[in-house]
Amino acid sequence: MLEFLLASGNAHKAEEFAALFAGKIRVLPAPRGVEIDETGSTYADNALLKARGYYEAFKQPALADDSGLIIDALPDILGVQSARFLPEVPSYADKCAELLRRLENVSAEARTAHFTCVLCFYLSPTEVFMFEGRVHGRIGRALRGDKGFGYDPIFVPDRAENDGLSLAELPEWKNAHSHRAKASQNALTYFTVAPRSAL
Repeated sequence: MLEFLLASGNAHKAEEFAALFAGKIRVLPAPRGVEIDETGSTYADNALLKARGYYEAFKQPALADDSGLIIDALPDILGVQSARFLPEVPSYADKCAELLRRLENVSAEARTAHFTCVLCFYLSPTEVFMFEGRVHGRIGRALRGDKGFGYDPIFVPDRAENDGLSLAELPEWKNAHSHRAKASQNALTYFTVAPRSAL
């Protein structure tokens, strides 16, 4: 079984990946956090910086992810800088409230958005694999739900039910269909069918 050290100080994230990989890829929490300067201009750049940094620190294959939210009506903010939006405001609830304020006069049709996640599997300097996942939706009119984190409470994913529920109200759906879940599924498909000589 392939085994990766998670390039993050967040132990909960290691548990989340363990569930997403269904026991077919093992993800271990790092012994300690490593300070990584995320200077990349894309999600892939930052995921690579983190994975390579942990690989070099612990001499083990590492897995890193980078993700963000794109709001089509506010194209110049968020994206790869999503985690650094309004750095003076530590609460994501306040960040979400500010985004809703900026979108106050934007119609429902123009509130489209999507989350992107890129996973970087760094086995060695010559064996690096990237996988991407996206989930599309729109920005709601209020914060809803307490089962998610970050911008989940204002993001309403595109679903057949079209019931207006946010990602923070849909933990089971999110586990199967989120941007991170889709990237993980793409990775799992590749690593479980690729010839061993290709890894």
